[in-house]
Amino acid sequence: MGLDGFLRGKLATSGLVSASFAAAACRRTGEWFDLDGGLDARTPSPALRKASRAQGRALLRAGRAMWRLPEVGREPHQPVALGALAAAAGLTPGEAAVAAAHGVVTGVASAAVRLLGLDPYAVHALLARLAPECDRIAARAAARSGDPVDELPAAGAPLLDIGAEHHASWEVRLFAS
Repeated sequence: MGLDGFLRGKLATSGLVSASFAAAACRRTGEWFDLDGGLDARTPSPALRKASRAQGRALLRAGRAMWRLPEVGREPHQPVALGALAAAAGLTPGEAAVAAAHGVVTGVASAAVRLLGLDPYAVHALLARLAPECDRIAARAAARSGDPVDELPAAGAPLLDIGAEHHASWEVRLFAS
């Protein structure tokens, strides 16, 4: 499959879900608890839920240094925190979705460079080629940002969930996400 195929698959599944929830959180100030519960339901892996909440907590900590944020919850999932931060920064749901979609693939690409010893320039060229697809996924997600939580995308990648659980059992872990 290669990195290109993996990133495209990740973008079509968790990228779409993350972008949809970030856009919805940006649009729906005050509905963050419902959105957070919706992400719990779409994240079967306890290890991935834990990592998402840790990333959300860290993102809110950084965001609070720059913007005044309403109560989002103690440890919201990363896409919900991203959407709340985007709203506080005056961004649109579409812009929140773009940030989420691009974030999903860039994080994985960065890990691939470090873990697999890939050429960083080749990986960044791949990310540049994926940018239009990230933007399409983000537009799709933003268009659904007003949908009820239960109707937001729920695309999954079961092998990633299984891999995350397996990785969580290792004595030495590579990454928390």
